[in-house]
Amino acid sequence: MTQAMNQAPKTITEPARETPLLMETDVIVVGGGTTGPFAAISAARQGKRVVMIERFGSLGGNLTLGLNTKPSGALVGGLPLEVWNLARSAGGAGDDYMAVVKTGGVKIASPCDPELMKMLLTRLCAEAGVQILFETVVSTPVLEGDTVKGVIVESKTGRQFIAGQVVIDCSADADIATRAGAPFVMGAGGEARTMQPVSMYFTMDRVDLVRLAEWAKTTDDVPARAIPATPEGLDYGLWLTGFNQSLRSWQEKTGIQLQRDNITLKTADGRMYVNGTRVTDVDVFDPVQFTAAVLECYRQIEGVARYLREMIPGFENARIEAIAPVLGVRETRHIIGEYTLSGKDSVEGTHFDDSIAADASALDIHDPKGADVDFQGLRPYEIPYRTLLPMGVEQLLVAGRCISADHAAHARSRNMPACMATGQAAGIAAAVAIDRGVNVRQVPVDVVQQKLRELGMPLHGEEVKGTM
Repeated sequence: MTQAMNQAPKTITEPARETPLLMETDVIVVGGGTTGPFAAISAARQGKRVVMIERFGSLGGNLTLGLNTKPSGALVGGLPLEVWNLARSAGGAGDDYMAVVKTGGVKIASPCDPELMKMLLTRLCAEAGVQILFETVVSTPVLEGDTVKGVIVESKTGRQFIAGQVVIDCSADADIATRAGAPFVMGAGGEARTMQPVSMYFTMDRVDLVRLAEWAKTTDDVPARAIPATPEGLDYGLWLTGFNQSLRSWQEKTGIQLQRDNITLKTADGRMYVNGTRVTDVDVFDPVQFTAAVLECYRQIEGVARYLREMIPGFENARIEAIAPVLGVRETRHIIGEYTLSGKDSVEGTHFDDSIAADASALDIHDPKGADVDFQGLRPYEIPYRTLLPMGVEQLLVAGRCISADHAAHARSRNMPACMATGQAAGIAAAVAIDRGVNVRQVPVDVVQQKLRELGMPLHGEEVKGTM
């Protein structure tokens, strides 16, 4: 048998098929991570039939499954603040705190208990009338011309079609927008395709938080921090970033090489959450590279846990408790929308007449080449509605970290407060479009803004106070 006969074909031809209709709805939300629930709840509360499709068996994405837990900025109003206040009332989040960073200070909403947050988001969706489809994957959008008419989903049942008037892409990677033909930029663009690196959170138990906090007050190796004044505040209020000097010396002593210059520790419900891994130059759309990144994170988690036990007071008896079952991806595609938010916009606070959120997220850059993390508190900036509108595709909105923003602006707009806010705005805009019988591109933005203001969401930078 010849070598050519042994080779698998480069492509196969699948037979044509008829795909059954699963349901018809008004708004389809693709993705139930940190963004999707805010879009779904917002649209449903406007009286719309909403279906939200989520590939995992719980909501929250990186916030919950990913063990990230912390918004990396203040939640300044609207549904995001409502959700956090509900979590606080249930003992699942603490008070906001002012973290000391190199630029002075930044207000940060406390971490949440990820398990309680899963249940809270699901309950709010159910109460609003959102139909959630767990363990269901969206394969592709269905278009008539350049207009999205619904999506093809796949589950244990097989392949089915969901029809809808508006689709909101909350996939984080702009999966639906790009498959519908919308243009995009990968990372910083260009041949390098540089993107912020991937990571994986893990938790440790048996940490002596009092001993750790007292030590952190006395060292210059933790320059960015929030240390509660009382032991009671340690459950949700301890946040430490740094450890550069001791981490470097430990690697030199042991010969164990990690890929990150610093480590961030934070508490939620008394548990210690560790952000200390990094893998650079990963194409997360390549399953082989994605899997290799997961394996590398596991290797680094073992090393970071050992470092903490051997070098940091309070960790002497600590052990790994849980590892996030998902890889933390910071950056992939940025759609090209009617407006591209620039790094200058996000730093200088450009005023936009069509702003749908004033965001107080920190500037949080994990260098694509592996340098130290740049975490700064900056004044609030504005996100225009046009960044949610991909070019070339109709009846589709994009929300979350894949909105139309450049690599520099992404350092703020990728963070959870912005993802929640853009999800909220997309849900309301979809509802207004249906009510008015117009395309989402022709939505009267002033009507969307009025509804956001009724929810207590500030729209312009000067309306937000006390975040620095």
